[in-house]
Amino acid sequence: MSEVIKYISSRGMETNLCFEDVLLNGLAKDGGLYMPDKWPEFSYKELQEMQDLDYISLAEKIMLPFVESNLKQKIAKISKKVYEKFNSKEKAPLIKLDENFYLMELFHGPTFAFKDYAMQFLSELFNEVLKTSERKIVILGATSGDTGSAALEAFKGKNNTDIFILFPHDRVSSVQRKQMTTINKSGCFPIAVKTDFDGCQNIVKNLFNDIEFRDKVPLSAINSINWGRLVPQIVYYFYGALKLGAPNQKVSFSVPTGNFGNILAGWIAKKMGLPIEKLICGSNQNDILTRFFYSGKMQRKNVIPSLSPSMDIQVSSNFERLLFEILNRDSNTLIDLMKNFEIKNHYDVPKKNMMKLKETFLAFKASDKDIINTVKSTYDRCKYLIDPHTAVAIFSGEKALNNNLISNDTPLISLACAHPAKFPETILKSLNFKPENPIKLEKIIKSNENFEVIEGDVEIIKSYILKKMRS
Repeated sequence: MSEVIKYISSRGMETNLCFEDVLLNGLAKDGGLYMPDKWPEFSYKELQEMQDLDYISLAEKIMLPFVESNLKQKIAKISKKVYEKFNSKEKAPLIKLDENFYLMELFHGPTFAFKDYAMQFLSELFNEVLKTSERKIVILGATSGDTGSAALEAFKGKNNTDIFILFPHDRVSSVQRKQMTTINKSGCFPIAVKTDFDGCQNIVKNLFNDIEFRDKVPLSAINSINWGRLVPQIVYYFYGALKLGAPNQKVSFSVPTGNFGNILAGWIAKKMGLPIEKLICGSNQNDILTRFFYSGKMQRKNVIPSLSPSMDIQVSSNFERLLFEILNRDSNTLIDLMKNFEIKNHYDVPKKNMMKLKETFLAFKASDKDIINTVKSTYDRCKYLIDPHTAVAIFSGEKALNNNLISNDTPLISLACAHPAKFPETILKSLNFKPENPIKLEKIIKSNENFEVIEGDVEIIKSYILKKMRS
């Protein structure tokens, strides 16, 4: 673990970068995503020594290999500062639903969604780096729901950052929207864009690829395209697996998946030595990933609004990182595939490369009807209330079990990525009652909103940022 990790772009034009570089840049200037030049790996003995660590201590242990020496001494302080604010002693508690079937609650942060585990950490990393360099940055991100509220909450009140969050107008839940639009702090700009999430994300990518614009505006990203977002997410995979007996025991995870960042963190955990048997990719009716894992063809279709809006995505940006790996880090082939996707809306991965993926990944699709039925059946069976995204994970996990695609003696953890109170409309449809709101959420719901509704045009968004950003 003593080797120094440097970073490269998946598209090959940037190499030998340090963690601070990739943190502040977000997206590489060649349009690629940053990756470590090698994977740190924990030994069996090291994993055994981690079994009794609390979440805060484990977070420090997992993240240290990814940062350079000047940040290493600060990771422990940041971990303590961030995770002590969470409203669960265990931070990511495991709930047993059935024999060998568990739920990991990832909604104990300030915005009641799993995004907090990474975003709160990311904001403190930014703060440390910017404080040292005396720089200011403009954060630009797109959200299908929870990323935006987590980002605005984490970065509010920071004098060295302005933050602009694009979300699809009328395509997030009312609670998700209010969590963004009631943060009336200087430098915070939630923007409702008249497009879908993929449209928002495409605007963000275009602005990051606009070199002239980036010369005027010191852009940085907080979406999971930022490597700094992914690293803290690796931690809860280790935490859950170690609680259930790893490294002596293999564990599988079922993950509701949209932009592919959360499940990619699980794959990285496996690369680091965690004994993961299967990663189950749960899609809603926007099932581009499920179709891909069955066919080897990544084919974009139109986004269909669903009961799990955070997953209403047809372009999973983080998949490029996995693709880069299974292509044996061949940037030229990767670039050809991504160009094909941009022009023809599809690309094909060779069968030999797909075989590598199928060793680890399973994939299932949950319709809106499946979501409603799973919310109801989980409540009827366990008296446990779940949000619609968690329902996708449970449904997919049950599919894998019922089809004997994972071992019966392997514990399965479904990730519970949001508090059910964030999706009252779906709970009402499923169970004929609305969930009780946490006190903080109730205050947000009753607060006044302040946001702009803007056309989904790159130039209009660009002008808005230039007009609103603080000097």
